[in-house]
Amino acid sequence: MAEEIITSTNAETATDHEYNASEIQVLKGLEAVRKRPGMYIGSTGERGLHHLVYEIVDNAIDEALAGYCDHIEVKILKDNIIQVTDNGRGIPVDIQADTGLPAVTVVYTILHAGGKFGGENSGYKVAGGLHGVGASVVNACSEWLTVNVRRDGHEYEQTFRRGDPDGPLKCIGTVEPGVTGTRVTFKPDPEMFKDTTVYNFETLEKRLREESFLNAGVKITLTDERELSPHAEEFCYAGGIIDFVKFLNQGKDIPDGLKDPIYLSGASEPDAPVERTGEVEVAIQWNSSYSETVMSFANDIRTIEGGMHMEGFRTALTSVINDYARKNSILKEKDGNLTGDDVREGLTAVVSVKLADPQFEGQTKAKLGSSFMRGLVRKIVSDGLTDYLEEHPKQAREIIKKAQQASKARNAARKAREATRRKSLLETASLPGKLADCSVRDAEMTELFIVEGDSAGGSAKDGRRRDIQAILPLRGKILNVERVGDHRAFSSDTIQSLITAIGTGVTNGTGDGGDFDITKARYHKIIIMTDADVDGAHIRILLLTFFYKYMRPLIDAGYVYVACPPIFGIKVRNKIHYVYPNGRQPEDEILRDTIQSLGLNPDDNDEDGKAKDGKITKKRKGYTVQRYKGLGEMDPKQLASTTMDPKTRILQRVSIEDAVVADRAVRELMGSEVGYRREYIEKHAHDARFLDA
Repeated sequence: MAEEIITSTNAETATDHEYNASEIQVLKGLEAVRKRPGMYIGSTGERGLHHLVYEIVDNAIDEALAGYCDHIEVKILKDNIIQVTDNGRGIPVDIQADTGLPAVTVVYTILHAGGKFGGENSGYKVAGGLHGVGASVVNACSEWLTVNVRRDGHEYEQTFRRGDPDGPLKCIGTVEPGVTGTRVTFKPDPEMFKDTTVYNFETLEKRLREESFLNAGVKITLTDERELSPHAEEFCYAGGIIDFVKFLNQGKDIPDGLKDPIYLSGASEPDAPVERTGEVEVAIQWNSSYSETVMSFANDIRTIEGGMHMEGFRTALTSVINDYARKNSILKEKDGNLTGDDVREGLTAVVSVKLADPQFEGQTKAKLGSSFMRGLVRKIVSDGLTDYLEEHPKQAREIIKKAQQASKARNAARKAREATRRKSLLETASLPGKLADCSVRDAEMTELFIVEGDSAGGSAKDGRRRDIQAILPLRGKILNVERVGDHRAFSSDTIQSLITAIGTGVTNGTGDGGDFDITKARYHKIIIMTDADVDGAHIRILLLTFFYKYMRPLIDAGYVYVACPPIFGIKVRNKIHYVYPNGRQPEDEILRDTIQSLGLNPDDNDEDGKAKDGKITKKRKGYTVQRYKGLGEMDPKQLASTTMDPKTRILQRVSIEDAVVADRAVRELMGSEVGYRREYIEKHAHDARFLDA
């Protein structure tokens, strides 16, 4: 019998339970999915909820890739029930020999069961679903699921409950000759998805539109039947990924010579072994922005983290453009080569590969690991782009000119970064800007408050804990870094002060590289503290855009926060009760609830009044309400107790749940193109009832 050893490290986790064979559990059937769903669908939040739909749609897309499906219907029914219908071959219903069960039952109840393991001898030459877990995982995560199959002149139906069959497969009728397909209807299990079971139409719309772009000629419809008047969208693009690139560049300024996207395609040699066969499609187009948008797919699965096909694409793109520029003396002998960042500035591209036996990293398939695709993509892009540049010299010069401009700007940005480093606190006694530093040097204990304006800065300095809290007041609004080049951003005195105060350096505008080193962070809490009005919100968004673009690792590490100051003060006798926003209710509603919670009547007749300091108040029977539009309206003691004191304050940690969505939001809403902002404002105008006049 082993003796329990208690140390300071394991004191909280130590157990006196026996550890023998009886402690070893074997999860049967779909228990593993229900115990650890995040392993299969990424999370049990909104992302995982939508992933259930993608798994079923991907199976329908596989039928399209096999040449048997040209129409997929997705419906959001009442109670957030999902229904996906395709006109493919229909899942087989005959008996599967190893299990003695109908094939459709096997597909939905047994992990690692499917028709895509047999390579060239399977029912699919190319498929996105490879692990045989998608359908069964959706079943396991559903309160109930019903599958209907039309094939061989009959319609079959089987229902499942939380992964288990709720009865046998039944033949429920006949269908017209030649009518085939599969319909899957399911309700996500609220026991699994505790945060939400509500589907977002726009999220599904975005994904299904992508699927339609990647499969030219396949029609996909999305219908929302949760309201009295159903809302439907239909996607079908004959131009495939060429139309995809045009869509991504909508509203962006395209140089005159580059109005038509460049399309490159090719495939492996006919005699290549099956495991090394693949097809490649690439569409590229440059715009006048500073950002890069490259989306990659493998068998129609979005590879968010890239992989071998992306490595091949990037290498080929940079190499071909440099070779052409040298060959045609556009780059002189004394000039250095253009970098990948230079070449890809303003680039919008879609890279889509299809292969018989793709190797993904993980069930969520975020990264393609099939190494041969690196060489295949590189060859096809190199050959195709070389031919294009030779045949289109005017466009070639336009592309290279843009890359050269990016190179000059990047060199200017590098010099600005170097100047910023030279001004670091380690090299000079002067503090950046108006920074009031703290006395403690342990970064894990210290906080930096970035404050709007000198007035709030003064209150914050007087109210802070001088040992661990530093204050950096900003004058006016900082640059919107998404709309300017790196060199302009780093030439800004305000941004230089931020960089110097934080101490980490910065990444490149693409979010990697640069001289960023998180171990040099001088504070482990960087808190944006702005007024609770429209201007304050704008400054907060501008700062978040800066951190996202040039200090993204700080966000990923959980170092960036937003302070939550009170919006009202309710004075009852000599005590002030503070009212904070909660993100769910309008301000007036929160105020009423708080007044009622204090045992007071929010509907008492009131009249406008002014306090001695001139601030507008509302005088009511037994209490007074003050609206805090600015941090400077609070004295240092109030600001400290409500917004800065670690014991009483409310902080919101900035995090990124979906990198793709975040990137697109920053690019579209903070970029140069006004169309996206206009659309967003018009769409959400009804939510903006409580903005200050």
